[in-house]
Amino acid sequence: MISDRPVRPLRQGRLPWPTPEELDPDRRALYDAIVGGPRAGDSGTFRMLDGAGRLEGPFNAMLVSPSIGDALQRLGAAIRYRSSLGERARELAILAVAARERCGFEWYAHEKLAREAGLASEALEAVRDGTEPPGLGALESAVLGAADALVGRGDLDDEEYARLVAAVGEAGAVEVVVLVGYYRLLAMMLRALRVPVPEGATVPAGMDGSAAGRRRAEAPGTTDTGERGEV
Repeated sequence: MISDRPVRPLRQGRLPWPTPEELDPDRRALYDAIVGGPRAGDSGTFRMLDGAGRLEGPFNAMLVSPSIGDALQRLGAAIRYRSSLGERARELAILAVAARERCGFEWYAHEKLAREAGLASEALEAVRDGTEPPGLGALESAVLGAADALVGRGDLDDEEYARLVAAVGEAGAVEVVVLVGYYRLLAMMLRALRVPVPEGATVPAGMDGSAAGRRRAEAPGTTDTGERGEV
């Protein structure tokens, strides 16, 4: 028997998960800016769209409030594509945030980018485990150390800041602080909104968005809606 009840839209975690055709003009303009901007070159590295054209990860969350989402995606694009930091240093810092925040999507999206930047499996495993990879140069070591301190304490002491400035300059130091803040913000969005990693993605244990992998326990009486599906 076919139900005459209206079909409720597909959701991703706690949010609607619309196809491009279901978006209003403001959200469609933001969608086009995300998929048609510099991130389009990342399509072979991580999956930004599902088979129906829906945005994955934090990009779908950005559609909910287009004015805020557009500012957020512009900041992310500036950090990724217009930063003075080298690719290896940038990806080390991003993966450090992903590992400390247990953020599966960030790890999934940037692990391959880090490998393409020349970081070996041994280095990625060290970052995942919270240790410094062997053989880092002074610049990469300073950036990774600063990222760890910023995630761990939310601050840099005078020695850490001086070391970072000596390695990347004042502009670079500001970029590192902004980078860490941005990716921590994304991690919080993904966690609070229960956004899962894309279907079929492989991430380290504890980074899959499950209750066990979250840094903060859910409040009593709430339920885990981290799985993708119809609700």
